[in-house]
Amino acid sequence: MANDNAFLTLHEFVKAARVKLNPNIWDYLVGATETETTMRRNRLALDSLALRPRVLRDVSKIDTRATVLGRELRLPVALAPVGSLESFEAGGAASVGRAASAFGVPIIVSSVTQPGLEDTAAAAPGPKVFQLYVRGGRDFVDDHARRAIAAGYDAFALTVDTAHYSRRERDIAKRFIKYWRRDASAGMDFQAALTWDDVKRFKDKWRIPLVLKGIATAEDAAIACDHGVEVVYVSNHGGRQLDHGRGAIELLPEVVQAVGGRARIWIDGGFCRGTDIVKALCLGAELVGLGRLYCFALAAAGSEGVQAMLEILESEVRIAMGLLGATAYDQLGPHCVHAAMPTCLPHVFSAFPLLHLTDSGY
Repeated sequence: MANDNAFLTLHEFVKAARVKLNPNIWDYLVGATETETTMRRNRLALDSLALRPRVLRDVSKIDTRATVLGRELRLPVALAPVGSLESFEAGGAASVGRAASAFGVPIIVSSVTQPGLEDTAAAAPGPKVFQLYVRGGRDFVDDHARRAIAAGYDAFALTVDTAHYSRRERDIAKRFIKYWRRDASAGMDFQAALTWDDVKRFKDKWRIPLVLKGIATAEDAAIACDHGVEVVYVSNHGGRQLDHGRGAIELLPEVVQAVGGRARIWIDGGFCRGTDIVKALCLGAELVGLGRLYCFALAAAGSEGVQAMLEILESEVRIAMGLLGATAYDQLGPHCVHAAMPTCLPHVFSAFPLLHLTDSGY
């Protein structure tokens, strides 16, 4: 258990990260594509859901644990794949993996972060998933699948919403290009050419559970299930790919209906609070991915910061469940939420109204 009394609220990680990160890396972290509409809609969709409390129920004991892919988790969240984590703290994915395993949640390791597939796995003995950007042909994919299995990963994820690189104007305006984006342009043709035939080939050849990350419609969710994909991962890349998309949690009900129990459903996209996590569980998600939030914690205080962030989230989830009258996740459902007007303008930081934007440097 982390013991860092410097951080008692989630927005404090954001403030500390802003102090430590240089402006280029900060904008890379908080920014999104073009008008940043999709990113804002992630928050708008979450902020437009109210919770329906129930009273006079015995909620003296609440179980926040979950079982995912046969592994018991302390909380139904995962630390989502983020490129170049070493930009935020020198240990990169190893620091994040160490924190995730110590707390008891999975890390989903991006193929474009350091210290790489094997070294990150060695630092993260707990549950973990490897995520691949396809930058080569079949041999490239097979090599990574073989290595992920050998390193003990519990599942293998293909990101499927990056057929073309987006225009992230915060970076472009500063003429800032991350090193791995500069080096990867030649391999983008492979990602653009990825089809359902490649999914079928993977399923036919490899026994490791397959996650498709970047599903954003009922139609594609149904096709994924037809191909035997174990996990449909609802995501719009944190608003960093297609501009003017829908908010991630807005997509969840149609995906749940299309999947019809044939696959597990994970989601990410703007999740920053315990109540956000509870909302996703109410609407049918099994696991919620955190992205920017844990990067703030990593930049603020390294591995211990990530653990401290997870402990605060755990407390928020437990309180929300208790006030909903639920002691376990199977008591949550669509009946626990209701449409409501948001109380603030959607923003990358709208989950933190006590964070003064002048302080954050945003």
